[in-house]
Amino acid sequence: MKGDRVEIVVDAGDTTRTYEVVAGRAGRRVETAVRRGVVEVSEVTRSGSVVRTARFMATRVLALVEHPVPRIDETERPLGEDPKG
Repeated sequence: MKGDRVEIVVDAGDTTRTYEVVAGRAGRRVETAVRRGVVEVSEVTRSGSVVRTARFMATRVLALVEHPVPRIDETERPLGEDPKG
């Protein structure tokens, strides 16, 4: 969903580097996968086409933090709101 983002912290020798992959448009999402020692973070369209991919060696990744956009459920109401009006 637009606004979803994944933050990747990577060991770069004597320092760390932080990268972000963000779902920039409506209908896009961010997917993560770990395959054969590589961490892949991809921005994907509704149809499943990959827009961009960031790849990191799994041994160098220190943290992988997902930041989903809060979803608003129509059945949920703020506290104190009367359902009858």
